Amino acid sequence: MRPPFSFRHLTFPALTAGFVAVLVGYTSSAAIIFQAAHAAGASELQTGGWLSMLGIAMGLTSLSLSLYYRAPVLTAWSTPGAALLVTSLPGTPIAEAIGVFMFASGLIFLCGVTGLFARLMHYIPQALSAAMLAGILLRFGLDAFGALQLDFPLVGSMCLAYLLCKRYLPRYAIVLTLITGLLVAGVCGEIHFSPQPVTFTLPQFIAPHFTLSTLVGIGIPFFVVTMASQNAPGIATLKAAGYQVPVSPLMSWTGFVSLLLSPFGGFSVCIAAITAAICMGQEVDPDPKKRYWGAACAGFFYLLAGIFGGAIGQLFSALPPALIHTIAGLALLGTIAGSLQRALATEKQREAAVITFLITASGVSLLGVGAAFWGLLGGALAHLIFSLPPGEKE
Repeated sequence: MRPPFSFRHLTFPALTAGFVAVLVGYTSSAAIIFQAAHAAGASELQTGGWLSMLGIAMGLTSLSLSLYYRAPVLTAWSTPGAALLVTSLPGTPIAEAIGVFMFASGLIFLCGVTGLFARLMHYIPQALSAAMLAGILLRFGLDAFGALQLDFPLVGSMCLAYLLCKRYLPRYAIVLTLITGLLVAGVCGEIHFSPQPVTFTLPQFIAPHFTLSTLVGIGIPFFVVTMASQNAPGIATLKAAGYQVPVSPLMSWTGFVSLLLSPFGGFSVCIAAITAAICMGQEVDPDPKKRYWGAACAGFFYLLAGIFGGAIGQLFSALPPALIHTIAGLALLGTIAGSLQRALATEKQREAAVITFLITASGVSLLGVGAAFWGLLGGALAHLIFSLPPGEKE
């Protein structure tokens, strides 16, 4: 049963969590979107329109799904899918690229309508989902403290502020840590704004063109990578955090929105994992039933980012990388700890969970599919083998 809707659940920590999630999402992978659009032959104006459409699509889906299900359902573009497009699209006419986007989105929508993906996710033990999430987020925790050697005054100040606030003002720890980082970066002259004015870019409609070679050679791999490396971790993140949101409607709606907006450059809308985890921590709200406002606020900021299109990436890029790494890692500390605890809680599943965690954290990529999928597959295989009846004793 869904918890009741209330604007009283909208708090400043939830607003901050939403902003940090969007900040991390854009600064970590917006450059890949630019490269993917360039590989598709999009002009500078069309590229800005693509980012506008993606921001609007993610904003609408995050806001509506989070408020409807009262759960932190955050959507994102497919970063692994975009990386695949960078290497696969050069030489492909832009109309055929749009056809690929529509084809892959149609397959995702079909998975949601038929319930195939939901049935598959139902058989994955929660310990493995939690271990995969911990493996995904480990890099962010390591980068937070690894940034100390890049900018010790900035990162050291943020870490100290986080520890003190976590002790005395735990609900506002991330908020005050971010403010501390901005103040220190400003005083040290590390914030550099671009002289280019912020503008609104209207998305342009591009009629799709379908060819068998691009649909099979690019569309199917794009679909597989998006489902395995983006949607599967996203659903597992919700599951690991204890949110039992129906999977099929999420796949159906995100696939439908992507299908509808693909001709305008909205090449993918998927369930987020890393940025969603930022909106699921205790810092957002001690009550898990009230944390949906964190993802809803992120949806609002995505809408703003969509309105300003490509210029928003330049605004975010004004901040020093050390600040981004640190605030992301500190915001995810609680989620990493909780994921590890749930992954190792059940003794019978502990070894399989560790295998999932290590494969995922290794970052290995096979056949164009990312480590999260292989970690989940490796852990599931180990769990299956460990569950076999023991052999007869001699």
